[in-house]
Amino acid sequence: MNPLRNDCFALPPGVDWTPVDEALERLRSRLHPVVGVDRAVPLSQVNGRILASDVHAPRAHPPSNNSAVDGYAFAGPLTEVPCALPLVDGRSAAGEPYMGHVPGGHAIRILTGAVIPAGTDTVVLEEDCEVTEGKLHLNGTLKAGANTRKAGEDIKVQDRILAAGTRLSPTQISVLASVGVGSVDVYQRLRVGVLSTGDEVKPVGSAVTDWQIYDANRPMLSALVAQLGYQLVDLGHALDRAEDVKAALERGAEQCDLILTSGGVSAGDEDHVSKTLKAHGDISNWRIAIKPGRPLALAMFQGTPVVGLPGNPVAAWVCALRFGAPAMALLAGGEWFEPQGYAVPANFTKNKKPGRSEMLRARVRNGQVEVFGSEGSGRVTGLAWSEGLVELDEGAGQIEPGTPVRFIPYGSFGL
Repeated sequence: MNPLRNDCFALPPGVDWTPVDEALERLRSRLHPVVGVDRAVPLSQVNGRILASDVHAPRAHPPSNNSAVDGYAFAGPLTEVPCALPLVDGRSAAGEPYMGHVPGGHAIRILTGAVIPAGTDTVVLEEDCEVTEGKLHLNGTLKAGANTRKAGEDIKVQDRILAAGTRLSPTQISVLASVGVGSVDVYQRLRVGVLSTGDEVKPVGSAVTDWQIYDANRPMLSALVAQLGYQLVDLGHALDRAEDVKAALERGAEQCDLILTSGGVSAGDEDHVSKTLKAHGDISNWRIAIKPGRPLALAMFQGTPVVGLPGNPVAAWVCALRFGAPAMALLAGGEWFEPQGYAVPANFTKNKKPGRSEMLRARVRNGQVEVFGSEGSGRVTGLAWSEGLVELDEGAGQIEPGTPVRFIPYGSFGL
């Protein structure tokens, strides 16, 4: 493993507000994989894991010329019709190839997926011909090679079939199995710690008073980490006391490759996450021009990167997706990604002010995108209501129904 530098998140002198695109590029350029490698892991155990090395095909796919249809095989092309070809005894079926040689001017029964017998190279569909008295009667011309699949037309021997950094899915596992790859090298799962802070925050199931709230962020972020395929380390909840926050971060530094915190990263009297990181680590408060989403703290604590998310659930969610998800992918050995967005007509009105990007909770209905009625970053109902985010750039703009806007479904973040 190659650890990150303690000052990897430091901002250049004079930088104040940072546009989203610039912040993302700065973050990407300072991260690299921090996990080890598990060697020769069986395919049954690699779904969701990230490839640690390129995979080359030890075998072609398909391995032999074979038939794409049920029919009859013969040597093509067929240009002189009508004609009748004598049938040889036997057939070629998938898993039971015809081992003999078909003489010129003869044909043989063949089934879909069967190896093309020696002496033949063309197949006619059974519905395009007629068999009577041991002869195949043909009325239409055919090019040589018709209705066949060539050996290696999909994958050739030694083709690179998957690249290092690929997150394996069921379909990619199928490709590996198709050429006989039974095990691969994958990165160890990124261990992500999730920590909530605040005297007003109580775990679900605890007794609460009117001035306390249940912890929505830790279950939300924990579920996000698990769904993205990483190993969750629950660091619990820390009160607004420096010693509690420091102890929690120390546990995280021992057990985790990355720590996500929520709350306590501003410059207030009780913002002990930022104070602890400043006193015992290296912290940069990135003032990113995004709404919701400030502040975002990036730090190193005892050799472990820390992403300090805002305390409001909506802001924590937006920052975790927009900045945390691609950062986790890169730390885990995968590829940094820009989520795929789509231009969709708006079904809302908004006078967008200049200065900050805005991320609006949104969903698509009847080909148009609608946004949640309130932009308040504490309105958790909008998280459950939404299916993605509308991203508006830093410029000013007047959005009316029908205006194309960028909609990013949550699936584009890997969910």
